Amino acid sequence: MEDFLRAIHNAVKDAGASNIAEKMGLSHVSLLQRANPDNDAHKLTVNHLHQILQFTEDMRILEVLANRFGFDLVAKERPEATGMDRAMLSFSKEMAEVTLEVHKAMADGRICQIEKQAIRREIAEARVSLDQLEESVKVA
Repeated sequence: MEDFLRAIHNAVKDAGASNIAEKMGLSHVSLLQRANPDNDAHKLTVNHLHQILQFTEDMRILEVLANRFGFDLVAKERPEATGMDRAMLSFSKEMAEVTLEVHKAMADGRICQIEKQAIRREIAEARVSLDQLEESVKVA
């Protein structure tokens, strides 16, 4: 918990507490008190944490929290949305390529490392296509 609180404090200080406090509608002193991990009398609310993340764009806070629970925080690039027909066609094509690659690999009854690599590559391409389909659904 200490690392998490320190990450919040460092994010506020590094981004400029006065600037962040103004955007949050708090005084500079109030924000620093709330973000101070050594001050038990003042605590941040979830809303404050959200605003700090939003205004600082400092993901060290989330990285520390994710790490604490055994996860890695990895930024995800959002694919560009396309028309639904095009996105669905692309996804269908990619899934067919996964199916073909798996079928080819299984033809001799065993899957070698090269075949595993080819299958994983096709799966990765299908994931990208699926993400693009999802973005297209959001904007449809």
